[in-house]
Amino acid sequence: QEQLVESGGGLVPAGESLRLSCSASGSGFSLNNMAWYRQAPGKEREMVATITIGGTTNYADSVKGRFTISRDNAEKTVSLQMNSLKPEDTAVYYCRAAAAMAWLDRPNFGSWGQGTQVTVSS
Repeated sequence: QEQLVESGGGLVPAGESLRLSCSASGSGFSLNNMAWYRQAPGKEREMVATITIGGTTNYADSVKGRFTISRDNAEKTVSLQMNSLKPEDTAVYYCRAAAAMAWLDRPNFGSWGQGTQVTVSS
């Protein structure tokens, strides 16, 4: 399994931007689908964005057009550019890796980062 470490979270006013980064260790990064999930207080963890081994991206409707996921296989990193942030985006954001797309929503499969807090003020 990949070891994942997120960075870039913080406190920002609504309407501004943040860029999250996730650094992976291990030799299998390029063979994993990657994703960002988030969990707000009292809410279920939800998928925010995914990027496949081949580079195809997908986004939750709530962030479509505002967030962009990208990966750099040489650097073994995945990023999430978050623009036009809203208070509803406030959550702990988690980096996610799994060898199969179908495993991303199965919590005990693949790898999770420790999470980074994003807080968007009104």
